[in-house]
Amino acid sequence: MRRSIDDAQVPAPAGRDDDPDVSWAVGLSDDYDDAEPRVTLVAEELGRAGEGFTFHLDGSQARRLRGAIADALREFGEDTGR
Repeated sequence: MRRSIDDAQVPAPAGRDDDPDVSWAVGLSDDYDDAEPRVTLVAEELGRAGEGFTFHLDGSQARRLRGAIADALREFGEDTGR
């Protein structure tokens, strides 16, 4: 099973001409040898589909990433959504 959860395109911040525009996608997959479900996170440069990175995160790794993003948001005063 593979299921797409969300995706977006992210332009490089102003003044970062050396950084490319990127896209990310989050999904769910269980088509591994061990049949365990994992969160998939794909990050790639716009216009270069298939040339980026795919992360296959188990539950603990996905929670750690979620926590790190929440911590970063909190650092600059943003709502963490929780």
